[in-house]
Amino acid sequence: MVRATKGPARRRAHKRVLKQAKGYWGAKSRLYRSAKQAVMRAQVMAFKDRHRRKRDFRRLWITRLSAACAQRAMRYSQFIAGLRRAGVALDRKQMSEMAISSPEAFDKLVAVAREQLPATV
Repeated sequence: MVRATKGPARRRAHKRVLKQAKGYWGAKSRLYRSAKQAVMRAQVMAFKDRHRRKRDFRRLWITRLSAACAQRAMRYSQFIAGLRRAGVALDRKQMSEMAISSPEAFDKLVAVAREQLPATV
């Protein structure tokens, strides 16, 4: 019986990995073993960073909102608490864009949040 090898299938698999590793530096783009390790690591990092991107943007929006609230003599936590009590359904991305592009509208949001906060003695 003839010994079966994975000839064409293996060649296709190697070509697929090397094609994914195109542009990598040195052996990582030329040698299959190094390329396979580099591609696997790149895929892991890509998956992880797709989720991290959401976290990073949320941090950016909160930082922007915090700075915008500070300019209006209000803390970010008070601002969010006031909006929540008022039932305003804007997310942080929309509010941070509003703080940058239309400060007048953001001033109105701050006023709405201020109205909902309990008066301090």
